Amino acid sequence: MASDMKPSDDTRAEEDREAKRAHDAGRGPTAEEAKAAEKHDAVDDKTREGYEEMLERGANQKGEGKPGV
Repeated sequence: MASDMKPSDDTRAEEDREAKRAHDAGRGPTAEEAKAAEKHDAVDDKTREGYEEMLERGANQKGEGKPGV
């Protein structure tokens, strides 16, 4: 959106209505989806190690926006 453009009154009103609506996580998984998730539950060890490394980097990161390098 260009910096000189401003939202219309209709847009602002709709955003206000949306902000006041209840938000939830949506429906839970169907029985078929749950069964498929259990079937594919195993995570590759290399993927798990990479995930744990990223969690650690994120936990030790200093300053907003600083890359965890």
